[in-house]
Amino acid sequence: MVNELPPGQFETDSWPILHQGDIYKFDEETWSFKLFGEVKEERTVTYQQIMSLPKAISTIDMHCVTTWSKFGTTFEGIPLRELLTLVDVSKEAKYIKIYGYYNGDPYGYSANLPLDDLLGNDALFVFRWKEEGQDWRDISPKHGYPLRFIPPASFYLWKGTKWATGIEFMTEDSAGFWEELGYSMTANPFKEERYR
Repeated sequence: MVNELPPGQFETDSWPILHQGDIYKFDEETWSFKLFGEVKEERTVTYQQIMSLPKAISTIDMHCVTTWSKFGTTFEGIPLRELLTLVDVSKEAKYIKIYGYYNGDPYGYSANLPLDDLLGNDALFVFRWKEEGQDWRDISPKHGYPLRFIPPASFYLWKGTKWATGIEFMTEDSAGFWEELGYSMTANPFKEERYR
């Protein structure tokens, strides 16, 4: 398979660390994950409940809006579709926001995404990763431990919320953290949708 480099990107072998705000320090006792919005009944689950869900392993290309792309990184995580089994989502819900910690606020960061594009094995809440020829390792706190969303390669990586804490289901699209600051709502790297 030939890796496709989006326009304006360069390939890197490393996984650069870029983030806003403080690095979240995981505490299993206080950590939780909330599913809310356009659902019959909102639900909050523990770390153990999340980690008991079925897992998937997938190799997902990453494309950062800062112009680097990384191919051939394999992740293990919980597919987003598995979280849909925990709540009764409204049929009108077409969009989501994935929330994460930002400077101590569990819902301070968010990224918006269309739900239908996230139902495969390339939309994962990841907890470990490996590169070709290397052993599995936990993602680091700087990369979003204990749970970081990795979106499909059809989205820039800012849609990949670090230190994930919840999903809001929505009937209409709504800007997240970077989108409110002028970044693209759709963020397709192959169309170079960096900014509005």
